[in-house]
Amino acid sequence: MIRTLLAAGAALCTLALAACGDTGGTGQARNGVWAAGSSTVFPFTTRVAETFSRNQGGATPRVEALGTGGGIQAFCQGIGPATPDVANASRRMTASEFDMCAQNGVTEIIELQIGYDGIVVATARSGASFDLRLQDMYLALAKEVPVNGALAVNPATQWSQINSALPAQRIQVYGPPPTSGTRDAFLELGMGPGAERLPELAALKASDEDRFEAVSHTLREDGLWIDAGENDNAILQTLTRTPGAVGVFGYSFLEQNRDAVKAETIDGIAPSVETIADGSYPLARSLFIYVKKAHIGVIPGLQEFVNEFVSDASAGRGGYLEDRGLIPLQPEELARQRQIAQSGTAMARPE
Repeated sequence: MIRTLLAAGAALCTLALAACGDTGGTGQARNGVWAAGSSTVFPFTTRVAETFSRNQGGATPRVEALGTGGGIQAFCQGIGPATPDVANASRRMTASEFDMCAQNGVTEIIELQIGYDGIVVATARSGASFDLRLQDMYLALAKEVPVNGALAVNPATQWSQINSALPAQRIQVYGPPPTSGTRDAFLELGMGPGAERLPELAALKASDEDRFEAVSHTLREDGLWIDAGENDNAILQTLTRTPGAVGVFGYSFLEQNRDAVKAETIDGIAPSVETIADGSYPLARSLFIYVKKAHIGVIPGLQEFVNEFVSDASAGRGGYLEDRGLIPLQPEELARQRQIAQSGTAMARPE
């Protein structure tokens, strides 16, 4: 169970990079860990929080699902108890986010890869099956597509108009909002590569890469792509209630709900532990947590919480996060992440 842990107490005067008495404007100190961000990482962090609290005692960490972008935004607001200690992310922090952190005094950030996940395109178990190609997803979901050699507003309303092998049913896709790392990864791993397979857009990328990225990363706005919020469970429920609907969400949610929904293949490859871990599934991605180094040793339990997150019992093969749907790192890679956590090695600015 997750409890809010903004407890009144003595001012956090020992915070290394903050002025004495600075509590981030709240007038309160904290006696427990605060993590915020990705809805995909949320169930994993929640599980770690439960185990940490049971083993360590004391306050249960506060965990919030704000989306990757929202979590990093909150994390980067500064040093002090009014800001999260940990940002959960379903993609790597960007250079602009790193710079925002630095501008606000968050100058040492520990980046930890916790495992892998895949983005699935799913339907209700009772629905028609799809064998999607990356270019099919682009042509179905992009705001602009090639029409007679030029870019135009997407005219397609049925999947079979994109590819005659797909079902003759309305395009109706429920997916994550712009603040979500899942959406960022879907655009990067699915829409961009799908666009590149079309000659007109391949030529655009060669001549104007910025324009190509803007076009390939812009989803249609005519109601056939529906932002479904940060709660992936809401998408799952929609699929079971809406005949013909398609959903985009993390593989871990699929694993927990295979009785109700099924994943469609992408380029003939189904998402699985094996295909995501080896990278053969086109929409495979890495998951991260970011830790504010200045809060370690100040926020009670933060170092221990991070250690628990990257322990073999948690993130290792056969660990309790694998039961929740996390696809573990290779043992040697997890050991490297554990060393980063224990040494407090700060990340470099992303390229």
